[in-house]
This record gives sequence, structure tokens and C-alpha cells, in this order.
Amino acid sequence: MEFGFTTAAYVVAAVLFILSLGGLSGQESAKRAVWYGIVGMGLAVAATLIGPGSGLWLLSLILIAGGGVIGTYVAQRVQMTEMPQLVAAMHSLVGLAAVFVGFNAHFELGRVLAMDETARQGLEGFAAVLSHKTPVEQSILRVELFLGIFIGAVTFTGSVIAFGKLAGKVTSKAEKLPGGHMLNAGAAALSAICLIWYFNSGGFLPLILMTLAALFIGYHLIMGIGGADMPVVVSMLNSYSGWAAAAIGFSLSNDLLIVVGALVGSSGAILSYIMCKAMNRSFISVILGGFGNTAGPAMEIAGEQIAIDADGVAAALNDADSVIIVPGYGMAVAQAQQSVAELTRKLRAKGKEVRFGIHPVAGRLPGHMNVLLAEAKVPYDIVLEMDEINDDFPSTDVAIVIGSNDIVNPAAQEDPNSPIAGMPVLEVWKAKQVFVSKRGQGTGYSGIENPLFYKDNTRMFYGDAKKSVDSLLPMID
Repeated sequence: MEFGFTTAAYVVAAVLFILSLGGLSGQESAKRAVWYGIVGMGLAVAATLIGPGSGLWLLSLILIAGGGVIGTYVAQRVQMTEMPQLVAAMHSLVGLAAVFVGFNAHFELGRVLAMDETARQGLEGFAAVLSHKTPVEQSILRVELFLGIFIGAVTFTGSVIAFGKLAGKVTSKAEKLPGGHMLNAGAAALSAICLIWYFNSGGFLPLILMTLAALFIGYHLIMGIGGADMPVVVSMLNSYSGWAAAAIGFSLSNDLLIVVGALVGSSGAILSYIMCKAMNRSFISVILGGFGNTAGPAMEIAGEQIAIDADGVAAALNDADSVIIVPGYGMAVAQAQQSVAELTRKLRAKGKEVRFGIHPVAGRLPGHMNVLLAEAKVPYDIVLEMDEINDDFPSTDVAIVIGSNDIVNPAAQEDPNSPIAGMPVLEVWKAKQVFVSKRGQGTGYSGIENPLFYKDNTRMFYGDAKKSVDSLLPMID
């Protein structure tokens, strides 16, 4: 009965997770998709608590309640601008959990193997499963938990560094230790040797050596990736956390953990690949910490940045027939989405064509800008992807860039030595007039100078994005 209920609950939960993942692909279905995920996870937890091998009820309930309280507290305090680093932090916890579960499985296997046949008869739960494994199955288990620990350790330190880069606590520049990729290759080779050693001996030493090597790989890989590629890194770490969960699911013989891990791992890998294609990046190059990237001296930029005040921007908007707004992370930092939405409503009420151009990696997380605009109730049909709107800039009267840098940087097309050379960008400079809302004259998150700011048809609208947009609203007549 217990096995039957748990299996049925796991099947239903897996279906709900699949529906949730599918629903997240569209803005209109995303809210329903989140509820699918919540119900599926609740069902999975309940089935696990009352299923075979359950026990330690008081401890389990205390931990669930504690996690719920912490999750609620974090959800209430974290701003939308901090969501990318929150996601990275969550990935680190998944990786750490995989490491702990893997070590626990190792110790439990050793304990069971040390028992005689009589003592094994009284075992329950996971220990009972281990006691019935043949020597071949025990060897397979060692490989499974080894891989779970390895992927989990890489995910843990990689996610911690990604969190630091996104939160501004670690430099966003790509930095490597002396020896660069050879250190990563050496750590990977050591891990492979430890796998063979552990497979044959089952000892703790190769397991701990591999864990240390994997922790280093995660740290050094992500430190070697620059800020321009951080959205891909977040997606990639999401994939790693899924594969870590799947590997541990095999170790624990938990079908739902295997399915969910595979869903997260494969979807994260596909998203990372799609984003790399959108950025004209080599998928292998990014996941190996920029291996193979070369760059010479950057092209020198001529001219100067010319500022404009709110009156000048408002006059141009009042005269314009078509406007394209390009939002970026600066809009998120300033929490300007509501003001931008109000500006959009006023311009459209005057009969002007207003649309939004969204780059695939705008912000610090895939879909970051879409979520902010949906929150501000900007109509979905005027929010267009880069490929849908790029050809329209030459016929556009005004392009407004709000807090974007790399995704509108013409150096991607004009400078072969630029770190973002070849990356598809929104060609805002082709509009008749371009206004850039920016706090100051500094470079963006990736530290790359932007020639757009020096072009003849570009004017810099300096100041906090929300205050700048708010200053325009009374002037739109």
C-alpha cells in the first residue's frame, strides 16, 4: 500500500512538474505554471514523509517548518533586482545538498557492508535497500554517488562565485589563476583518477580528494567567465544542479528525484545553448570558462558624450510617431518599470507607436525584463524579441535605452577585438534619435566601453532611471 501510494503520488507530481516547466515558457501561463510546481512539490514532500522508510517525524517537520519560514522571509525581502543572485544562491544549496547526501550514502553503504547477514535482516529504509544490492549494484552505486558529489561540489562553489559576481561582491571581470585552463584540466584528471580508485576500493580518501578538486573546478571555472556571459552562467548552473539531483536520485533509488533532476538539467542545458546561440558564443567555450577566447587591443572611440535634459527628450517624444524602448538592468535597479509603463500609456494614448525591444540576455537572468514589464502591466503584444524588432530601428523616430549597455553596444559588430565581438545586439544607433538613460559615464557590468554613447545621434539622459522617466511624464502633452 505504501509503495503504491508513493509511486502514484510521484507520477502525479512528475506530471505537475512537467506542466509547470511548460507553462513557464509563456508570460500569460506562468502564474498557473508556478501553482502547478507548488502543488507538485507539496505532493512529493507529503508522499516522501509517509512513504516507505519514513521516520524521524519530529525532525522532518521541524526542518520543513524552518525552511518554510526562511523561504517566506527571503521572498518578502528580496527585490526583483536581486533575483539573479538569489537564483545563484539557491543553486549553491542544491549542490551542497547533493554533496551531503552523497557522503551520507557512502557512509551508510560502508556501515551496511560491515554487518553480518543476521544484522542486515533488521534494517529499514535506505539501509535495507543497500543490504539487498549485489556487488555489481554496489559498484554502480559508488559511481552514482561519486558523480552526484562531483557535480554538486562544482555547482556549489560555482554558484557561490556567480552570486558574488552578480551581487557585486566579486569582480565581474574574467580572472584566472596562473596556469589557467591547465589547472582545470589537472583537477578534472585528478577527479577521473579518483573515480577509478574509489570504484575499486570504496575508500573515503579518493572521495574527499575528488570533492576538493571539484570545489576548485567550480570556483575557477566561474571566476574565468566575464560579466557579459553571466546570464548563461546562471542558466548553466541551473542545469548542473539538476544533474546533481538526478545522480543523487539514482543513489537513493528515488524515481521522482531522477525525473525532476533530469527535467531541470536538460531544460537548463537547452536554455544555456539557446542563449549562447543568441549571443553568438561557443557553448563549450562558455562552460569551460572562456577556453579559446582571444582578444587584441580594443578599438579607440572618438567623440564625446553629449548630455540632454528632460525638456529635450520630452520634445523629441512629442514630435515622434514611433518609439522603441530598450530596457536593461539599470531599469531594474531603479525600479523604473512602473514609470516606464506609465510613459508608454501616455504616448500610446496620443496615437504614437510604442514598442519594447528585448534582448535574450537583457538583465542578469533570462526573462528578467519580460517579468518586470509584465509586473507593470505593459501589454504583451508590444514587447518584442530582438529578432522581431531589429530591422525596424532605421524607420524609428526615437529609441530610448534605459540602463542597458552590452546589449546595445555597436562594438559587437564594429570591433573584432571586443570581448563581445560577434554577439547579436539591438541596433538602436540606426534610429533617427537615441536617448540613453544612465546614472553616469561609467561602463556597464562587463566593463566594456560603449561607442553608442559617442555617436552623433545619441544623447545621454543622465540620472536615476525612475526619476528621469518621472520627469518626462508631465511634459508628454
